[in-house]
Amino acid sequence: MVSADRTVALVFNGEIYNFRELRADLEAQGVSFQGHSDTEVLLKLYLAEGEAMLSRLNGIFAFAVWDSRQQALLISRDAVGVKPIYYAALNGCFAFASEIKALLQLVPEARELDVAALHRYLSFLWCPGEGTPLKAVRKLLPGEAMVVRAGRIERRWLWYQLPAFRGIAADLDKKAALVGTVFHLRQAVQRQMVADVPVGAFLSGGLDSSAVVAFAREQKPDIHCFTIEAVGGQEEGQIDDLPYARKVAQHLGVPLEVVQIDAGRMADDLVRMVAQLDEPLADPAPLNVLYISQLARDQGIKVLLSGAGGDDLFAGYRRHWALQAESYWRWLPHDLRRRLAQVSVQTKPRRVWARRLGKIFNGAALVGDERLVEYFRWAREADLMALYTPETRRTLGGELAATPMLDFLDPLPDSVAPLERMLMLEQRFFLTDHNLIYTDKMSMAAGVEVRVPFLDLDLVDFAARIPLGLKQRGSEGKWVLKKAMEPYLPHEVIYRPKSGFGAPLRRWMRHDLRQLLGDLLSVNSLNRRGLFDPAAVQQLIAANDAGKVDASYTLLSLLCIEIWCRTYLDRNEMLGKE
Repeated sequence: MVSADRTVALVFNGEIYNFRELRADLEAQGVSFQGHSDTEVLLKLYLAEGEAMLSRLNGIFAFAVWDSRQQALLISRDAVGVKPIYYAALNGCFAFASEIKALLQLVPEARELDVAALHRYLSFLWCPGEGTPLKAVRKLLPGEAMVVRAGRIERRWLWYQLPAFRGIAADLDKKAALVGTVFHLRQAVQRQMVADVPVGAFLSGGLDSSAVVAFAREQKPDIHCFTIEAVGGQEEGQIDDLPYARKVAQHLGVPLEVVQIDAGRMADDLVRMVAQLDEPLADPAPLNVLYISQLARDQGIKVLLSGAGGDDLFAGYRRHWALQAESYWRWLPHDLRRRLAQVSVQTKPRRVWARRLGKIFNGAALVGDERLVEYFRWAREADLMALYTPETRRTLGGELAATPMLDFLDPLPDSVAPLERMLMLEQRFFLTDHNLIYTDKMSMAAGVEVRVPFLDLDLVDFAARIPLGLKQRGSEGKWVLKKAMEPYLPHEVIYRPKSGFGAPLRRWMRHDLRQLLGDLLSVNSLNRRGLFDPAAVQQLIAANDAGKVDASYTLLSLLCIEIWCRTYLDRNEMLGKE
């Protein structure tokens, strides 16, 4: 959209949820409007207030404003990073896009690999911070803006910071926390249901998506909901979501569409997934989003509500319980804790309990923030170093995978509790650089926009005021959210066991993906790429097959990196085979 005098132009991806209030403020100042869109409000807000407008925005967005009066470009990303934006400043040229694949059309020379970023993908399955697989391509951070002039970045700053950095205190009592949780979540859902197109919702049968649907049906009683049925067997420790989704749909009286997915088909779609994501995220869950979004779009639904963010605000992951449970062992002398860490590595990973126990104690010998970050890790530094070629190790130098997260926490005073620090890591990194990236990329591939009511900024600020003891209460995570939703949802849904989407990955590595694994991680392939030591990778595959180690996610990560390299560096070699 271009201003009336054609001096200012805006390109904009996303939604401004408070655009009606902003429009009313502008009209009160004498600003007139030609249409009814949030795009026009955003443009005229910039004309009225310039950069100062950023702090007034509540929404999901990536946008750029070209101001010819100043010969300057302003680009910005929403507060929590729902919408992605990549940029490259190379040889006096500045380019930006929502996808790396689009960016490479503008700066095709930006193809040098970022080994430090690849190390982070392998360590966490996603890359925390601004890095991407390409050294010249960066991600704009959530809540960040920059001004570009004459092809160069002149200034960059954070216009939004998470509540803990702003000194918001946890000052609510139990009653206020319960009442306020319902009020703010309902308000967020109502705001985000405003659309010119039909709105539907994800419904996994978990608490978060069920809570969103419970309030959405108050606005739209027949809201269409979508869920996944995974056919082809589940692995130990995985829970079937479908019965819970059906129970919620029946309880709320909403229609439920079920997408049947065979695990073999998901394995076949892995190459397509990596190409669409732009980044080698080693997690099959993005395919879930794609399949549901495709069905929704086929039925004319172009907006879906998601429960993403509930775990990250209210402490719903197993690692939050594990952190609280540290009180049972962290008093041990350092030598004993170091021994615990060694034993956890040596534990045979054949059973779920053994894998989870190993994950809890992997960082037992670490202290402070380093131990917090360890809970997010899927592969240890030493194990990854053994997989790299000498040249890769030299290039990597002393770069640690955890550095972006440790640097992020460093300014916080020691008085900020470990669980609060971990929740900040969830919100700033795990949510932004993993869940939100794949949700946006895969839904938009089907022409569907996903909105996330839990990440409404008023709700984010409110959740920060809830004491940690009302979030993680003993072994019960998300306690305050669960209690708040008791009048609206069945008890057995609210208090069901925690379950994430789980593809039968360990089976894939031995069967469905075996041929692809043998091709992409063959000695010739690895020698040609030069990143990983072929002998070490073959030993890892053999040890995983024998059950000596649980390396399924590390192998998937290696696979995704090679797929990404063939797709983006080898001129679409992988896509050409599809």
